[in-house]
Amino acid sequence: MHVQTLNCFGARPGEGNPALVIENDGMDQAARQALTADRNTTCVFLSPEREVDYFYPHMRSPLCLHATLAVAALLFGRDPGAGAIAVRTAMKGQLLTLSCEGDDYFVKLAAQPARQVEIADEQVRELLGALGLVLASKPQVASVGSPKLLVEVQDADSLYALKPDLAGIAAWGKQQGVSGFYVYCRLDDKTVEGRNFNHLDPALEDGATGVAAGALAVALGHGLTVRQGRATGHDCLIKARVEDDAILVGGAAEAA
Repeated sequence: MHVQTLNCFGARPGEGNPALVIENDGMDQAARQALTADRNTTCVFLSPEREVDYFYPHMRSPLCLHATLAVAALLFGRDPGAGAIAVRTAMKGQLLTLSCEGDDYFVKLAAQPARQVEIADEQVRELLGALGLVLASKPQVASVGSPKLLVEVQDADSLYALKPDLAGIAAWGKQQGVSGFYVYCRLDDKTVEGRNFNHLDPALEDGATGVAAGALAVALGHGLTVRQGRATGHDCLIKARVEDDAILVGGAAEAA
């Protein structure tokens, strides 16, 4: 088994959200889940056929873009002249096209159908632990492979004052088929700052959530820059853009 740790979406060298890329593991799903829980870090298992299988410490996931960025950095490091590299997700067979642009790696993928859910503002406030929270727009679900409830708040102070009920959010998400809350505020017309609430352990809050950046690009209909990670001590920057019917999500990735 070969294991490599990479930091992804870092705003500066040495920063980023960590992921383990694991090859030649020969494990079944239960063993992969156990290994991920033991490492307490997002893991992506890469097969020789370039199938990617994502695990968080508490669950298997259909898609994780920061882990896919780690795969891109590993594969382009072995084949720097490749124009594009295709991988396919294990859970849903979703095709992802990887590219390298200067110091950044990008994942090209298509928007996915997302069922809108009814959730009262009061329930959003309760689950976020902020009963006086002012929502800046109506929450909506969007997806590039892992649906997120996108919740816009007024400013960064509101964003970092949240005390989310993580177990409650997880239970609601399981019932609705939604992969957690992504809460964000606008810094300017094309820059937002966000936090992802999907893990059960507060210490495992994402430093960067690429699927949420892609979902935001789908929902807003334009490219944007997403800043994330202040709450975790990992300063991250995600770039998302819309090209015809495709969404590209990318940023930096480097060996830890």
